[in-house]
Amino acid sequence: MRLKTFPGGIHPHDEKHYSKAAPITNFPTPNRVIIHLSQHIGAPSTPIVAVGDTVLKGQLIAEPSGFVSLNQHASISGKVTKIGKFMHPTGALAMGIEITSDGMDQMVELVDDENFMSLPVESIKERIAAAGISGMGGAGFPTHVKLSPPADKPIDVAILNGVECEPYLTSDHRLMLEHAQKVIDGLKIIMKVTGARKGMIGIEANKPDAIDLMHKLCSKEKNLEVVGLKMQYPQGAEKQLIFAATGRKVPAGGLPMAVGVVVQNVGTALAIYEATRYRKPLIDRVISITGSVVKKPMNILAPIGTLYSDLVEFCEGTTAPVGKAISGGPMMGFALPSLNAAMTKGSSGLVLFDEKEAKSMAEHTCLRCARCVDICPMNLMPSLIASSVKYHDLDSAVEAGLNDCIKCGSCAYVCPARIRLVQWIDTGKLRYAEAQRNK
Repeated sequence: MRLKTFPGGIHPHDEKHYSKAAPITNFPTPNRVIIHLSQHIGAPSTPIVAVGDTVLKGQLIAEPSGFVSLNQHASISGKVTKIGKFMHPTGALAMGIEITSDGMDQMVELVDDENFMSLPVESIKERIAAAGISGMGGAGFPTHVKLSPPADKPIDVAILNGVECEPYLTSDHRLMLEHAQKVIDGLKIIMKVTGARKGMIGIEANKPDAIDLMHKLCSKEKNLEVVGLKMQYPQGAEKQLIFAATGRKVPAGGLPMAVGVVVQNVGTALAIYEATRYRKPLIDRVISITGSVVKKPMNILAPIGTLYSDLVEFCEGTTAPVGKAISGGPMMGFALPSLNAAMTKGSSGLVLFDEKEAKSMAEHTCLRCARCVDICPMNLMPSLIASSVKYHDLDSAVEAGLNDCIKCGSCAYVCPARIRLVQWIDTGKLRYAEAQRNK
């Protein structure tokens, strides 16, 4: 298989050896969970339960507060004990619903609709929306919205993102190995809903077993193709994946639908399959708990809202003091002040570094070496954008492509001056958003 890729990018050590061979393990019912009301892009969900209410596992506890919003469900059975602010995986405080387990783990009744592929498109969309599914690869866009492009943006290609290019993370890899057919069935549902005639599964070359298995299962399907991709970060970013797989270039400021493509994560495809066939809400997901200080790195199927501290304890704790905890991967994840945060639908991993690995390096003056320009997958000048933000020249930052930056972190990774390019660009995005609100 000829490996494909995109221009630019970097080659960080993937560090997947910690957990890639660890099979998916079911997490026992936690004592409590915190269901955040913001687990997605868009408006936070609105609670429909009150403190003291008894809920079943899978029961609806919060509804969408707008078109781009989500249903939220209880991931364990028990009692609602608090509605308030809790630590979010981004490190900030955010509204959520705390449920304390009753030890019964009672689930709402599900069905097995064996003829799920014969359902009308609108019925499938309704089931996906009812299940509260959002993108599980990181961005968290509500899936029912993403699968409803406007009539003037027809979709002819659906791509499953099995790249998992972030170092350390292996949850998608294990999903493809252990639930391959369900993932493929999810892709077929996506194709039916969007009208796509072609389905593709993009997988990076460091997962040859997943490539082989998926290729074997798709080989008899004329409209399905497995695309092997070079190890090149950020290969899993939507625009880079689309270019590598199809040769189509999404215009600046545009969405994949602009070139007739929809992209979904492999975990999202599995959730779509379960929602369509069983009407199962998105109440659990696979998450990688990994890093050099984790005693037993694992890939865990855990209820949404499980505390990171409980997951680390399930991995038998750590072998040394934790120097840094990162929710997500080390390139695009969020550093946490503690492990008291609860995982969300978009939580693909938790990476723990020791104190030496977490050492912060001093920022120096830009050397004008242009390494950040050479590797930028969006063809931007990160150093120019960052310096414009630093000196409060927001107009110049926007003109240089501030809003096109995908915050992949490649520029900061190669910068010999250790300039915090991503943080400066992110600051610029926040300032720009505030300026737009104040207009």
